[in-house]
Amino acid sequence: MHSSELARKIKPFLAMDVLESAQKLEAEGQDIVHLEIGEPDFETPVCIKEAAIKALQDGRTHYTHSLGLLELREAICEDYFKRYKVAIHPDQIVVTSGTSPAMLLCFAALLEPGDSVIISDPGYACYANFILHARGIPVPVAVNEEDGFQFRVQDIRQKIETKTRAVMINSPANPTGTLLSKERMEQLAGLEPCILSDEVYHGLEYGEKGHSILEFTDRAFVFNGFSKLYAMTGWRLGYAIAPWTFARDLRKLAQNLFICAPAMNQWAGIAALKEAGPDVSRMVKTYDQRRKFMLSRLKELGFGIKTEPKGAFYILANSQRFGTDSCKLAFDILEKAHVGVTPGIDFGRNAEGFLRFSYANSLENIKLGMDRLQEYIEMRGKEA
Repeated sequence: MHSSELARKIKPFLAMDVLESAQKLEAEGQDIVHLEIGEPDFETPVCIKEAAIKALQDGRTHYTHSLGLLELREAICEDYFKRYKVAIHPDQIVVTSGTSPAMLLCFAALLEPGDSVIISDPGYACYANFILHARGIPVPVAVNEEDGFQFRVQDIRQKIETKTRAVMINSPANPTGTLLSKERMEQLAGLEPCILSDEVYHGLEYGEKGHSILEFTDRAFVFNGFSKLYAMTGWRLGYAIAPWTFARDLRKLAQNLFICAPAMNQWAGIAALKEAGPDVSRMVKTYDQRRKFMLSRLKELGFGIKTEPKGAFYILANSQRFGTDSCKLAFDILEKAHVGVTPGIDFGRNAEGFLRFSYANSLENIKLGMDRLQEYIEMRGKEA
């Protein structure tokens, strides 16, 4: 017996490897500051939890429509119209148990074996694996810190071939915190392949409003969810918005592969969209305070940050002055400083020599983590 070629091709998610190593140290009695994982430290807002409890009490524990509750899909349409003035029909939306299953469904509906999808390097570590799972080919295009990690449309054009089906974008981006400019999104929308837009960090923006790809084209798939903005990571609730031509196929795939997302969580999602605005505003304000503090401390410590992140809750910092092997450096920091950070190589070859820091943790813990990092750097200086 042996595993499939697909299973062998898929690489481990190093952010999770760091987390699991950190948890092992914690089990041994060590105190670890977690700056490696993009998980909000906030509790899910009360209005959302109360909606889920009410759904349970009211017996709303049965299958829903395979696309998701109509009430939730209508609320998503209202939210996108309110934010971006784009009109979406509820039947273009499929609600899933997290955003990752939404991606799996859309890649399955879009790709034939051997089709390719252009992704950014650096970019979210799992995109390539979703594409591989659908028997597609991920094609990385380098984005550079000198350009604020923004896609250059001319670089994408050079990679487009007859079997290129889509270009994957993520704004605000993981791991860079970059927001794609309106001008670049317009240019991307004009390309021949369709656009796959991961908008799960929308709303987590600081001083500059993000744009949905649907403002510029209807030849696009959008992925979004409730984990990041509403502090609902463990609820596993996401969705995809698809062009009309894919609506029936996505529905069939959802029926067969997932049936539906949990009913009570969908009712909670309605409350998130309709009632949690004040909670979101409070969280975003706090993230911004943390962002500014971490940026200042990392620069003081000698990390390179040419373009400050404007969204999500990540900073991708150039760490080459401390070591060019980001994996080795990240695990050394974990072992000696007891601070979890994610190696840049997790996000692509072009991020080697970088470390990703998450500020989805309390300001108190971030301060402690930066102090420990300073001690670690000073110790390295003495040993050199």
